[in-house]
Amino acid sequence: MSGPRPAPRIARVHHLKSVPFCAVEAAGARPSALHSLTACADLPAGYRYIIIGDTGVGKSCLLLQFTDKRFQQVHDLTIGVEFGARMITIDNKQIKLQIWDTAGQESFRSITRSYYRGAAGALLVYDITRRETFNHLTSWLDDARQHSNSNMTIMLIGNKTDLEHRRAVSFEEGQQFANEHGLIFLETSAKTAANVEEAFINTARRIYEKIQQGVFDVSNESFGIKVGMAAQQTGSVNVSIQGQQRSSSGCC
Repeated sequence: MSGPRPAPRIARVHHLKSVPFCAVEAAGARPSALHSLTACADLPAGYRYIIIGDTGVGKSCLLLQFTDKRFQQVHDLTIGVEFGARMITIDNKQIKLQIWDTAGQESFRSITRSYYRGAAGALLVYDITRRETFNHLTSWLDDARQHSNSNMTIMLIGNKTDLEHRRAVSFEEGQQFANEHGLIFLETSAKTAANVEEAFINTARRIYEKIQQGVFDVSNESFGIKVGMAAQQTGSVNVSIQGQQRSSSGCC
């Protein structure tokens, strides 16, 4: 009887964490340290995001609107972490956004913290109709900055602008918080899709600009950036759930 079939050669490439994927020209090829950042930037890329914020602010609905272009009025509370992905184009370059949607409950904060490291971008979400979700932003931001790399791009999102008649946090307050903490800021509606595309794509564009400026070492995956074929191969399933869901509520 013949022995077990050997693993595909490309599988070994995934474990070379310190090697720039743009340097691997073929499965099993020896990575070269001579490939430049410019050469890497010309190849497909993948950026890893994390979505954070209190329960019920609309994190899962923002992800669903961005990946599937639909709104789900009643959504189960996220237990653990959900994952979604979508391809976008910036400057004629294909970029795959790999997005981790985290649970907002305090009991899951320790799980959330483990996803900060290795994220290139974060969407910090509050509900414009619930003042307490805005008041908790400082705690979320402190957590993010403590457990992430210092160059992570953070987009502050005031969600649920479709409920303007119930607004409890003004646009100016959101903008001021963003300015004080060096964040990008947008208000969105996961229900009407207002500014949802812009929130995800503007964050990616800021990451892209940082790569062009040499802020990120693209050979180090801990920054949440993959360049080359691996960026397209990893996370190829559109939506995959980690953890189970319970307790229906408004979009979380």
